[in-house]
Amino acid sequence: MNFNRKTGWCNSPDHVNPGASRREFLYVGMIGGLGLTLGDYLGMKSNAAMGASTGATVDKFEDPKATADSVIHIFLPGGMAHQESWDPKPLAPVEYRGPMGQVKTSIPGEYFGETMQATAKIANKIAVCRGMTHGEAAHERGTHNMFTGYRPSPAIKYPSIGSVVSQQLGVRKNNMPPYTCIPSQPNEDAGSGYMSSAYGPFSLGADPSTTGFKVRDLQLASGVDDARFGRRRDILSAVDSHFRRMEKSDALDAMGSFYQSAYGLISSPEARAAFDLDKEADALKEEYGRNTAGMRMLMARRLVESGVRFVSMTYGGWDMHAGIKNGFERQMPQFDKAYAALITDLDRKGMLDRTLVVVSSEFGRTPKVNKDAGRDHYPKVFSIAMAGGGIKKGYIHGSSDAIAAEPNEKPLTVEDMAHTIYHCLGINASKRLMAPGDRPIDIVRGGHVVKDLMA
Repeated sequence: MNFNRKTGWCNSPDHVNPGASRREFLYVGMIGGLGLTLGDYLGMKSNAAMGASTGATVDKFEDPKATADSVIHIFLPGGMAHQESWDPKPLAPVEYRGPMGQVKTSIPGEYFGETMQATAKIANKIAVCRGMTHGEAAHERGTHNMFTGYRPSPAIKYPSIGSVVSQQLGVRKNNMPPYTCIPSQPNEDAGSGYMSSAYGPFSLGADPSTTGFKVRDLQLASGVDDARFGRRRDILSAVDSHFRRMEKSDALDAMGSFYQSAYGLISSPEARAAFDLDKEADALKEEYGRNTAGMRMLMARRLVESGVRFVSMTYGGWDMHAGIKNGFERQMPQFDKAYAALITDLDRKGMLDRTLVVVSSEFGRTPKVNKDAGRDHYPKVFSIAMAGGGIKKGYIHGSSDAIAAEPNEKPLTVEDMAHTIYHCLGINASKRLMAPGDRPIDIVRGGHVVKDLMA
């Protein structure tokens, strides 16, 4: 009574959804080469049906001219301390300054934390926002803010910025999915929210730094060669055309779009090659670092170069309530080397001006070091970094006060950040999308594009 993953057929009617049609079994039988099960198919169909009427753009606003083709969002989960990274306070009392020193950057008069030696050298290519602020001190709520541009709501699940970009802009080139997560979707806030699951991220499913790394579901199933794969696709197209003449459904359109995207990804040599890190020179891998941060950032660069519009990647754990010095000395060197290499590599390849790189975390840490030589959750002020894609170079935007407790000037809200990212991609975030119940919802509610950040 088992489902056969190779053929896509169920060996017994006991497992058949009573509402499933013959068309559905034809679909699943012919897409077995994708490694999708009947459960996978019916689950996606259900999601598509629920989301088919949502996510559409309700009204039209003039979109700005894009200054970026792609975004790489590097998220540092746990809440990275701004005092030990982007916004050290060398003149503050030691209980605020903390146990670590500083390093001079390539921006005159500016310093980063002492473990950011490589990033300090390329500071003249990036912008640091030191007045980032919101009011959510819980990990889940802070993460929701930074991935969606919205405060959490019990009434609605907002889509991530990456999903909105996927919905608004679609495929860029080479059949690459518009929105991809490295190594996998890090949290539910990185998903499509109230929109159709068709706008959710494609996840690698494995870490690029692991030995024998392969992207999940990107290879043809055992026993299915290119010719057989092509025949399945042609037969599926014929069956789909026949049933589509008899059935009119947004859900069918959503599923058809899903399978076309899946077939395009697997059948495109350019798309498959984009995920192959073996095509990069050993010297470049050493420049990034042959480790988790290095290989994830190198993969991110390959993906935007190949056509992905929005790459979201995570690295490390920054929830350092105790022993913050040891934590930074353990976590930051990988990030520091890889991030500096990413910015340098994009610049060297002529890609930085059209690729927006954003480094964020869910919040910062308390101004005062606690009894365990760590810092606790603190959303009132923290820092993010932005580079490329129309953002000023060598620029410090805003500031915190003398002990990093409050924004001092030019505070940056979550809504401002989201507006600015969308603006760089050529999306007017004042537009509204249709949410469940036929409710129009702003892409971003409140906030504005931060012109001072724009080059």
